[in-house]
Amino acid sequence: MLVLGIDPGTATTGYGVVRQDRSRLVQLVECGVVRTRARDPLPSRLREIFEGVEELIARHRPDAMAVESIFYAKNVRTTVTLGHARGVILLAGELAGVRVFEFPPAEIKKAVVGTGAATKEQVQFMLTRLLRLKAVPQPSDAADGVAAALTYCMAPRLDEAARAATRELRL
Repeated sequence: MLVLGIDPGTATTGYGVVRQDRSRLVQLVECGVVRTRARDPLPSRLREIFEGVEELIARHRPDAMAVESIFYAKNVRTTVTLGHARGVILLAGELAGVRVFEFPPAEIKKAVVGTGAATKEQVQFMLTRLLRLKAVPQPSDAADGVAAALTYCMAPRLDEAARAATRELRL
């Protein structure tokens, strides 16, 4: 099974692709970021994010997509803008027919580290251990995308109806 994990952002969208075999062993296939230019208008940036995710889906053909859900920033404008980025990411997955699952940041931290209050450094350390990597995926947004994909792989196996219902409730 191949999973595409996404850490949404309007400036930098991190991603990670992991493969899980039948024995549930997980390995990193690729990670990186989709960057946009801060000076470009928001619609142009959203198009770049959409096309970047669309290209990743076409290249890897993942079985599932794990997207970090929105966190509530102190700045409402930041939260709304992040929502736009998440929207085009979810749309890219839906249009490609990929099953899309959302995980709150605390759930990702808990799956990878064991506590929802884990620091970024703790998550990165555990990624290197769990995936048997020599170095932390860089930049940190890419590591966050890998963590989202890993969360899907580590999530308890639910039947498809329950997963679909959970996804609908979160939207």
